[in-house]
Amino acid sequence: MQVSVKKAAEVLGVDEDQIYRWIKQGEMPAVGVGEEWRVDRAELLEWATGRGMKVDPALFEGGSRGQGELPTLLGALGSGGIVRGLGGDDQASVLRSVVDCLPLPEDVDRDYLYEIMLARENLGSTGIGDGIAIPHVRDPLVFQVPHPTVTLCFLERPVDFKAIDGKPVDTIFAIVSPTVRDHLHILSRLGYALRDESFRKTLQAGAGSEELLGILASLEAGLAATRDA
Repeated sequence: MQVSVKKAAEVLGVDEDQIYRWIKQGEMPAVGVGEEWRVDRAELLEWATGRGMKVDPALFEGGSRGQGELPTLLGALGSGGIVRGLGGDDQASVLRSVVDCLPLPEDVDRDYLYEIMLARENLGSTGIGDGIAIPHVRDPLVFQVPHPTVTLCFLERPVDFKAIDGKPVDTIFAIVSPTVRDHLHILSRLGYALRDESFRKTLQAGAGSEELLGILASLEAGLAATRDA
């Protein structure tokens, strides 16, 4: 799903001229549609997250009324789980290990999922910096699952992911969602959390599950309180 330059500027809190400059300089992923530029929403969120830019998750919740309650990042991570010591010696083998450990329905073709995730990395790394990657495809991964899941994987050893900052990746977030709307919401919530210095430091320290979930709970509670106010 794509947004206009105007919407991208609104999401990032900059003027439209700045968006055009980033596109022309080849810094921001975009595609030409006629005489206009369009930016994929998932790519925009990943791009902003990798540069530490603020993106209000509420801006990706348009049209949510009457469509059911949106999921929380805390709930999605609780469902997807935390995996430690994930094996792999390079980008491809790590992605294979990620796909194999995801809590997916039995009828999901994991080999196909692996191939499209690997193809996505060949188009451009999903390593967003500080040792973190959020592997996904151009179109959000959507499966027949009851609710979205986020699986957090700590690698056995850092692996070169051709990340934006050149640092090897040792932490991966893999998102699986039943709808595009849920995927974008979870991705925006994850980007919000990853801008928090305490959360990043806790990830880098390989903290226990209870501590990680506690920080996420505080962050989401703060976000909800701000929105209510």
